[in-house]
Amino acid sequence: MKNSYYLGIFVLLFIASCHHSSNELQVNKKALSTADVNSPKAIPDNSTNNSNINPVSNDDTQLVDIQTVNKDIVIDIRYATTNNFLKQKVYPEARCVLRYGVAKKLSQIQQDLSRKQLGLKVYDCYRPLSVQKLMWRVIPDERYVANPAQGSRHNRGAAVDLTLIDNNGKELEMPSKFDSFTPASHRNYNGGSAQARKNRQLLEDTMQKQGFSGLSTEWWHFDASDWQNFPVMDVPFNDIPKVSNKI
Repeated sequence: MKNSYYLGIFVLLFIASCHHSSNELQVNKKALSTADVNSPKAIPDNSTNNSNINPVSNDDTQLVDIQTVNKDIVIDIRYATTNNFLKQKVYPEARCVLRYGVAKKLSQIQQDLSRKQLGLKVYDCYRPLSVQKLMWRVIPDERYVANPAQGSRHNRGAAVDLTLIDNNGKELEMPSKFDSFTPASHRNYNGGSAQARKNRQLLEDTMQKQGFSGLSTEWWHFDASDWQNFPVMDVPFNDIPKVSNKI
């Protein structure tokens, strides 16, 4: 009788343990869902200041939509599609959001390029911290994905991924495709065609004229010179108003 009693207790504890493990698995699956990615649950203390997302004035620190500053800049926001290394849509809409001061510099670059019958196409701009965490879970490699513990320059609205296009909107040849995490994406890569390397250098030289600096492992990534002045943010895109600004 006594043995039966202890056996019953053991069975109950075993069932409870299995139920707990099942719940843990569900939580892990939910962490990879796009709904959770787009929620602002993990906003750090310095990212909740509404002054960062109210672009009513011409304050250079405000977050603005690039197309309210220069409509000629083409957007191809890959993380608003499944055409990215995550193979899932993690942005609710295709928008390039940047600090106003950064957006103005990018607009000037677009104007300079237009005189050469060229232009800019952007792949990614501001990126919520929650998306950064998802990327880190998939590729925890600081050569290509910033550790969310420190945050990315994208999380500050002060970095942009882009390429060059011709007057017909066709991308110029580059040594690798966007988000190709291989040596071919590095700025010192000497393979590929001579034209591709020439185009990569033209993009870098053009961006540097406005104070942007490139990432050594990604030819498409550029940081604004004052990126360190801005806090890491996890503000959802739908909380950033689409308000026109004048340069």
